[in-house]
Amino acid sequence: MRPEFVSPPSLFAGAPYEYAAVAPKGARLVFAAGACPLNDAGEVVAPGDYEAQARVALENLKVALEEAGSGLERVLKTTVYVASPDRAQLVRVWRIVEDGFAPARPPSTLLGVSVLGYPEQLVEIEAVGLAV
Repeated sequence: MRPEFVSPPSLFAGAPYEYAAVAPKGARLVFAAGACPLNDAGEVVAPGDYEAQARVALENLKVALEEAGSGLERVLKTTVYVASPDRAQLVRVWRIVEDGFAPARPPSTLLGVSVLGYPEQLVEIEAVGLAV
């Protein structure tokens, strides 16, 4: 079971994501908490490295979704938080997220924020997916 993605032709066609996703009738939803770049000891990995933290957060999100009966290929929407006012850092993180979900392009929101929950945390990724 996968979402149906919608991108209206009247909206900008160059966006690196779909504009909407529709859950199939009768689908169960999975709401994943923000995945953080933590190792199994609860420590933030790769302080100062946005891309490495994005990879770890994405992998942690994948593990959580799979345990809940979902997966990256069944994600309806993501929200990506980046602790930086620098758009170049947001774009670097986005590229990791985009590659991690490819070929799917779920609707996404990318935000620059002032601070995240753990010391030295730079990235957090949350998602809503479909359960099998």
